[in-house]
This record gives sequence, C-alpha cells and structure tokens, in this order.
Amino acid sequence: MRVILDPDDLLGRLLATYSLDRLIGNGAFAWVFAAHTPEAVDAAVKVLKPRYALDPQVAARFANEARMAGGLEHPNIVRIHGTGEAEGLTYLGMDRYDHSLTTLLESRGPLDEPTLIRIATDVAAGLQFAHGRGIVHRDVKLDNVLLDTGGRAVIGDFGIARLVSGAPPVTGARFTVGTPQYVSPEQARGLPLDGRSDVYSLGVTLYEAATGTLPFNSTDWFELAQMHVEKKPRPPRKLRRDLTKGFEQVILRCLAKRPDERYQSAAELREALIENR
Repeated sequence: MRVILDPDDLLGRLLATYSLDRLIGNGAFAWVFAAHTPEAVDAAVKVLKPRYALDPQVAARFANEARMAGGLEHPNIVRIHGTGEAEGLTYLGMDRYDHSLTTLLESRGPLDEPTLIRIATDVAAGLQFAHGRGIVHRDVKLDNVLLDTGGRAVIGDFGIARLVSGAPPVTGARFTVGTPQYVSPEQARGLPLDGRSDVYSLGVTLYEAATGTLPFNSTDWFELAQMHVEKKPRPPRKLRRDLTKGFEQVILRCLAKRPDERYQSAAELREALIENR
C-alpha cells in the first residue's frame, strides 16, 4: 500500500465507491475532495489526514460528525452518505455543494437583504431541526452555510456538534471549540451551551454577510473572547444604510450578550425573519 503524504496522491483514485476528482478543502485535520460515484452522482468526501489516524481525539471528532449529521435528515442540513475505511484511510461521504456564504460574499460583496433573509430562514430551519433532537452545532459561520444551485442553504460540518444531554465533548486542549470570530459569549467563557448559542453565531454570520465585516475581530483570541462577552457591536445600519431597521433589530437581538435576551429558539428566530421579508 502506497503511503499517502499529500492530497495530490489521492487524485484520480478510487476510495471505496468514490472517485476523487479534485481537492476542494484542506483543513487542520482532513482533506475534502470533490468526487463522484459510479452512478455519476456528485459528492464531497472528507478524508482524515493519515498522520491523525491514530490520534483518538481526532478520530472521535471525525466519528462524531458522521454520527451527529448522519442522524439528521432535513433539507437544510447536509446529507451524509456514510463513513468508512478504505486504502488505510478514514473517510466521510456527503452531498456536495460548490458554493457557500463565503464564496457568495467573495463574488458579490455584502448581500442584499432579501437574499440574506432567505438564507437565514433556511439555516434557522435546519438549526431548529437539530436543536429539537438535542444537538447544538457550535460552529455556525460563513464557511458552514452551503448553497445549492437553486440558492437553498444547508448547514454543514457538524464536526464539533454536541448533544445537550451532557455527553463528554470530543474536543480537547488542542481543539478550538468553535471558530473564535463566531463564538457566543457563553461559548467563549466555556459555559454549558444550548441552541441559543447557535442563534448568536448565526447573528455574527448575518452581520458579516450584510456588512462585509465581523462585529468583533482581533488576532488575539483572549481579546476577541472578551469582545464577545463585553463589547456591544456597532449597529449594522451604521455600515449599511439600506438595511431596514427591522432586519437590523433581528441581527442585534441574535447578538445579545445574555442568552435570555436573544431569540429563545431557532424557530422563534425563523418567525422573526419571515415577518421581515
């Protein structure tokens, strides 16, 4: 068996039932390939980097994504085909989406309000479904809001999602629990989380997609965490005058420091978004 040291070594190869066509993502612990099946079905295949294959924490995180997302069948959550091992590699197959909020923002700049509301309504529906099954995503951000060819939004990457029931986390000291620019105040403080934490992170995502800038940013994680906990965001309409006051208030309520001052559920947020259409 050939030793795999670089993702290019896998291009054009068959991994289980997937033909790996090109690299589309290179994260800390995994590569993501555009692939297709023998039936010519497009797919994305996440492959655990070989050097982490024997690391129990990384393996647990990888298995967690398959378990969490694999049990969530909803039109606004990425569909997992399955996971397995082949050629000495651990992989996760899923539906492929060639665009995300990140790529949309890069190509078009800050998005118009109707588009934002439509995307946010889709994401809130997916979160409502996950939260109803006791799962908090913990990493809602631009990169993890994926878009199909018709513009429907789906939530991807449940790698650090966690059951609210208090199951031990799969993350350890070497993992960032969430992306620092998007974490909720309670997440930054290491407190227990519920679905309202995802509501906050979606608020950060909407703020960035609407204004082209994050509400809080710093190269220093501790300073950034303090901002999330203590600093008020600049009102979005100060940066984007054509936003309606109603939509601005939706974003700012998502970004409330105290969970009990936010929308109390993704369902409540979704209703507020629909009212602002």
